[in-house]
Amino acid sequence: MSNYKSFEELACWQEARKLRNHVSKNVIIKFPVSEKYNLRDQILRSSRSIGGNIAEGFGRFHYQENIQFCRIARGSLYETLDHMIVAIDENYIKENDLQDFKERFNKCLLILNGYIKYLKDKKGSNN
Repeated sequence: MSNYKSFEELACWQEARKLRNHVSKNVIIKFPVSEKYNLRDQILRSSRSIGGNIAEGFGRFHYQENIQFCRIARGSLYETLDHMIVAIDENYIKENDLQDFKERFNKCLLILNGYIKYLKDKKGSNN
């Protein structure tokens, strides 16, 4: 279906991995213990879902299924941004933490949208 042998080769998955690692290692450690099973858990799950959905879509047989999972990944990316905004509203992180995250978010979004376009183009050329 594609020129890639593994989802690990995809730039969008690689960028999602970087974003997930950043959230895990640099962001949620700033949250209070009382958020362990609330916002902290939600932000971890949504950031993990980005790469997970890209990988699951890669494993699908049809382009349209892959596109749909990438759209779900994009939704998880936006969900993670929303959780970061909640974190700043609750004073768990600082403005520079949010700005750093937004830079990573925008890079990931740009690459993911490019991959979705690539898949749409490939789908169209196979009809």
